[in-house]
Amino acid sequence: MSEARVPAAGAALPAGAAGAATTLPAERVKAQAYGLGFDLVGIARLGPAETHAAYEDWLAHGMHGDMEYLVRGAEKRGDTRLPYPGVVSAVVVGLDYGGREPSGPVSRYARGDDYHDLMWARLNALQAWMGEQLGRPVHGRGYVDTAPILERDLARRAGLGWQAKNTMLINPRIGSFFFLGSLLVELDLEPDQPFQFDRCGECRRCMDACPTGAIVEPRRVDARRCISYLTIETRGEIPEEFRGAIAEAGLVYGCDICQEVCPWNVRFAQALREDAFAPREFLRGKDAATLARDLLALSQEEFSAAFRKSPMKRAKLRGLKRNATVVLGSFGDAENAGALTRAVDDPESLVREHATGLSAAAPARAR
Repeated sequence: MSEARVPAAGAALPAGAAGAATTLPAERVKAQAYGLGFDLVGIARLGPAETHAAYEDWLAHGMHGDMEYLVRGAEKRGDTRLPYPGVVSAVVVGLDYGGREPSGPVSRYARGDDYHDLMWARLNALQAWMGEQLGRPVHGRGYVDTAPILERDLARRAGLGWQAKNTMLINPRIGSFFFLGSLLVELDLEPDQPFQFDRCGECRRCMDACPTGAIVEPRRVDARRCISYLTIETRGEIPEEFRGAIAEAGLVYGCDICQEVCPWNVRFAQALREDAFAPREFLRGKDAATLARDLLALSQEEFSAAFRKSPMKRAKLRGLKRNATVVLGSFGDAENAGALTRAVDDPESLVREHATGLSAAAPARAR
């Protein structure tokens, strides 16, 4: 979700270089990408994004909430040639993060190391390989959540799947538990056929299962109601109307519910294969209450050590502690009530505000 960290870009494309470039066979490029460890690979010709009008309407209705980075450069999202001048093709990749892993208080994608670093390294390696094959640098740039690109639109055009009613991209072979990235290059690579079919049919399990009703209509998610947004992107208070749903679901960071109920994931989700995405020690084996208590006990120094290279650092310690108090609000036993009582004295006002009231209510529930 972040645009904060971007790897070093390739050199700017010299004038006229694209027309003079020698290309590579698309099948060789895809084979190399698979060899680097990606689970999905497709090629798309860059150009106008078909879903841009829907995206602009989504922004106009404020459904992006406080994610202002989605507004910056919004005009560039209308055409995938704009973020990096001179590029012609995109090698679009998917990297699975283990949809067969059990449910838990942390979304599957965030339990291990930051996927950006791993995917950037592989995209950079693919770009370097292209240069070696052609005997010259290949100008372009790899992106993973870091550019004004409608990535799911681009991935559909590369043949990787279709956009589901929960807005996730579903691949008919592995479901939707995978990261997307793209390498935009000057080379005129033979594109794959776009994915043409919507295979959701009449199914609406994702819409019906969402605890907060965030999927307001097919392929339209109101981020302001989404538990992933509320526990990750929201910097201030979580609105009281959603705290009960978060607590009942026991979700400290992110939410996978709409993916878990999808028939394509029930049948085709993959086992975890990337060691980098395995749960880190601090999270391993903990239920929601245990994790919430442990988070509330952390100092900033302990947090930095325990969550080194973790995507969960995006919410910062104050955000995770805020989420922890919301989750503990659903438990009425003495141990969790004591953790909430201690949180009332937390140095962060955001944590104190969420803990106040919950700490008083917990003993009453216990009785």
